[in-house]
Amino acid sequence: MEAVWAGFAGPYRFHNSEVEMKTMIRAAVMSLFCMTLITGVIYPLVVTGIAQVIFPAQANGSLITQNGAPVGSALIGQAFDDPKYFWGRLSATGPVPYTAFNPDTLTGSSGSNLGPFSPALKAAALTRLEALRNADPGNAAPVPVDLVTSSASGLDPQISPEAAAYQVARVARARGLNASQVAELVRQYTEGRTLGLLGEPRVNVLRLNLALDGLR
Repeated sequence: MEAVWAGFAGPYRFHNSEVEMKTMIRAAVMSLFCMTLITGVIYPLVVTGIAQVIFPAQANGSLITQNGAPVGSALIGQAFDDPKYFWGRLSATGPVPYTAFNPDTLTGSSGSNLGPFSPALKAAALTRLEALRNADPGNAAPVPVDLVTSSASGLDPQISPEAAAYQVARVARARGLNASQVAELVRQYTEGRTLGLLGEPRVNVLRLNLALDGLR
């Protein structure tokens, strides 16, 4: 009896293992399919739909439009060097506005990664300081630090109210406007701390410059 049973034990175990293997593979494939469907299709569609309903502007990039056409984003800074415009922070992404990552034109999101004692960092700050002084030689006020430095992202759309105030006289003179009129516009476009507690007061440079273009 032992010999007969021993002769059938091996094939029985092999057949049982084959069935278990097929069951495990089927379960793994179904799990992969279900998780892909849930996390790769259903969840993104639900989140995108909720965002489009509750926060449509933010979900679409916080675009700023003029005459029905997008001119930029409230979240991404643009380079201005004309004296009649307010200038933003230095950008580590290159001389052109950010669009999408492009290694050829250096328009990706990144900082300069320069250390505090880097000669290149000092040179960039001095170059910007010289440009500010040359654009407004009669202004002897201290230059706010955010006008001569960039942040970690290099995409800052805002400057401090102090940085905007430093440029009021130059912008007013270049546009033939009264300085108090330009200063009032800066005040109108100065955003306070989020919820009254978080962050610092700030001015969106693109919004301010668009408002300047609308002045008569």
